[in-house]
Amino acid sequence: MSPTHERVSFDSPHGLLAGDLQIPDSEIRGGVLLAHCFTCSKSYKITRYLADGIEAGGYAVLRFDFTGLGESGGDFADTSVTSHVDDLEAAARYMQSRGLGSCVMVGHSLGGAASLLAAGNVPEVRAVVTVAAPATADHVRHAFTDRDVAQALNTGRVDVRIAGRPFSISADFFQDLERHNTLDHITALNRPLLVVHGTADRIVSIEESEKIFAAARQPRWFAAIPEANHLFTNKEDAEKAARTIVSFLHAVL
Repeated sequence: MSPTHERVSFDSPHGLLAGDLQIPDSEIRGGVLLAHCFTCSKSYKITRYLADGIEAGGYAVLRFDFTGLGESGGDFADTSVTSHVDDLEAAARYMQSRGLGSCVMVGHSLGGAASLLAAGNVPEVRAVVTVAAPATADHVRHAFTDRDVAQALNTGRVDVRIAGRPFSISADFFQDLERHNTLDHITALNRPLLVVHGTADRIVSIEESEKIFAAARQPRWFAAIPEANHLFTNKEDAEKAARTIVSFLHAVL
């Protein structure tokens, strides 16, 4: 047998989402739902590196594009952290429909913060992994200037450039962030948690992961990847993170 990579799609409350489902060539040990970072996509190198490494460990992996990004439908200007949570819950239902639940949520950056929020709403989620994630979703506000926020709140939206690409951000996006600025959901999560972060991350500092770890009351693990940056652009760093995740999954599943 050889690994199977399947292009899939499924409905969320905000549109049709596109995903890639990776099935290992060995016995499937479990299902993993992989969430990408803010304004990124399922095709980013870090997302693919993590997916490939987790698949190699014997797990089926679904990586997908959030609403309005990559190949998914919907308008990014209408999205928010809450819509990201809705998308994750829809993806978990899809995993179940394919016989791959219960599942584990693994999220990079804002995808990790959204996974922490979504996991508590999905009984079938067995564990959570965050990679270079902020402790609270409202941390993403740091990507914008005060002027950007003011313009969005005054006019309904603002056009910005993030990593050189244009995006339209709505007032609702910033207002929604206010709903996600506490750590209560982490304390109440009640699932095994692995927190992974690179020591050279200049976008989301490793202190954010330390806050996640400190807030957790469930069985918890912390892994610092030496000299890894936010996007784990060194493939060896990403592979090390993937191996760490696989070891965690072997232990808790």
